[in-house]
Amino acid sequence: MPLIANHSSEDSFTLPASRIYQEFKSTDQKYKSRLRSRISNLKDQKNPDLRRNVLAGNISADHIANMAAEEMASAELKEMRKTLTKDAIREHQLSKVGGTETDMFQCGKCRGKNCTYTQVQTRSADEPMTTFVLCNGCGNRWKFC
Repeated sequence: MPLIANHSSEDSFTLPASRIYQEFKSTDQKYKSRLRSRISNLKDQKNPDLRRNVLAGNISADHIANMAAEEMASAELKEMRKTLTKDAIREHQLSKVGGTETDMFQCGKCRGKNCTYTQVQTRSADEPMTTFVLCNGCGNRWKFC
């Protein structure tokens, strides 16, 4: 399968590989890793859009040579990353804003007792809740079950 649509008799990976080589100026581990990443993403059965766009010429050799992993990802993977990012942001904000102030916990970093805690059910229902603690003095965070 050619990496880019062209009508020459060049090896299918010559153009993007030469673009990657121009960046690294050698065939070291970084060069090989970048090339393997491109090949793997193009062969991915769950990502036919990338392959289709390269074959149609919508993605040039220069662009495929320099694309970030996020750009090459399938629509399914992009959606999964988006969901995970939203969840991580929500959890981070919850531990900052939605807590209860207490002096029951002592910070292991500054030894202060001015803390805020939040309890969240992160595991199955028959498991205990996870307690997230934030030291209001130094900003140290920790959790325990």
